Amino acid sequence: MFKLFFNSLVLLSFNINHQLSANPSISHIEVIENSQIIAQNSEKAEQFNQLKQELEKAGFEVILELPPRRGAYGLLQVSTKKIWINPVTFDLHIALATLIHESVHASQVCAGNGEIKVLGLTLEPINQARPFFQGYTETHRRDLEREAYTVQTQPNSFELALSLLRENCQLNN
Repeated sequence: MFKLFFNSLVLLSFNINHQLSANPSISHIEVIENSQIIAQNSEKAEQFNQLKQELEKAGFEVILELPPRRGAYGLLQVSTKKIWINPVTFDLHIALATLIHESVHASQVCAGNGEIKVLGLTLEPINQARPFFQGYTETHRRDLEREAYTVQTQPNSFELALSLLRENCQLNN
């Protein structure tokens, strides 16, 4: 999956350079914007890989397949420590956000010594995230999801998720 992702980026980069040489009317600004998109995607891919590796160090198995629950983008099965990431998240450009969300749940499992428990984060969720967890009627589940969506929507979500994972799963850098 990642090889395909990186090959697509290389192909996209080649295509941009080819278009520029074949069509001198393309502005320099368009090329810079396209290059920034490529760089952002590359950075997200690196972050995804790093977070995936940290999850695996903590004993979680990350599976890039359809989750066993229909319609889910990501799913953590507490009993087996398996995390599924739906392949469609790569097409939707939400794979990193999905893995960040599931890594918060992994941190909750580590903090609960195999049982999922609320971390007690003091961060406030952004308003746009509230509908995603407020629909849960069971308080414990709502609190677990509130933490995951809150971290997922922070500007420093990757760093925060990595820090929570390392702290709660007692990983060394």
